[in-house]
Amino acid sequence: MTTSCLGFTSLIMKIMRTQDFSIILGIFNFILVFSPICGDDSIDTEGADRFKIEGKVTLTDARNSDWLGVTRVLVDGGDYIGYLRSDGSFVVNELPSGSYVVEISNPNYIFESARVDISRKGMVRARRVNYLQFSDKTSMSYPLDLKDRQKAKYFQTREQWRITDFLMNPMVLTMVLPLLLIMVLPKLMNAADPEAQKEMQSQMKAFNDKSTVPDISEMLASWFPSTDTKKPKHKAKKK
Repeated sequence: MTTSCLGFTSLIMKIMRTQDFSIILGIFNFILVFSPICGDDSIDTEGADRFKIEGKVTLTDARNSDWLGVTRVLVDGGDYIGYLRSDGSFVVNELPSGSYVVEISNPNYIFESARVDISRKGMVRARRVNYLQFSDKTSMSYPLDLKDRQKAKYFQTREQWRITDFLMNPMVLTMVLPLLLIMVLPKLMNAADPEAQKEMQSQMKAFNDKSTVPDISEMLASWFPSTDTKKPKHKAKKK
């Protein structure tokens, strides 16, 4: 952009030599409108200070170094990308001051995430990312030390048949429990004291004896008196 502006200035000098003031006036207006474009390069080059985020990624059960080549360090979802060295360390450069979320992208493992706050003076503070509890502000050491949490699961394991699923079925429980009671209660009665057995047997006999049971019709008749009682007839008096 700077070279184009210099070429445009030399063209203006050539036109001014022709002394055509109408053309010069139009070019002057054009310069007033588009002059900020020529100064954009100076603004970018004289920007704010840039910082970096550094750390290390550790895989606990790493058998070889193949995972390093497929792992990426994503800052703010991929706005800035970093790569791992042979020892697992990384550096992401050219970051302005602000807050960033550092994530590790790997197709086979899930790693910890961290939030890094960089002040204008270059002070760096790191803490864990908790998307369920935003009030959780657990601090982390810096440079970052991010470890794997678990293997990535892309498929759900199929449920297997278990005997406990059959036994805990409500239909089975309603059928089995009465049978158990029928089998267990007689054994409990046999294991009781002889006196308790005699008492229970006498109670059962008293309940089964029909002579001791009152007649239901007589009981109801005693409760509800009859309304068909005959009233005495009054004899007519003779005159």
